[in-house]
Amino acid sequence: MEGLNMSIWTLGLLIAVALAFDFMNGFHDGANSISTIVATGALTPKQAVLFAAFF
Repeated sequence: MEGLNMSIWTLGLLIAVALAFDFMNGFHDGANSISTIVATGALTPKQAVLFAAFF
């Protein structure tokens, strides 16, 4: 039973690390989408930030 308990903790840790990575990756994706939208002139910088904050 001790091995199962350790496996559950390991699984929980892996899930927490994966969620943290996904959250941090969102910062980079948000910056990339804002820079692309502003560089093409589709939106103003303020509109692009509001767009990214909404989604």
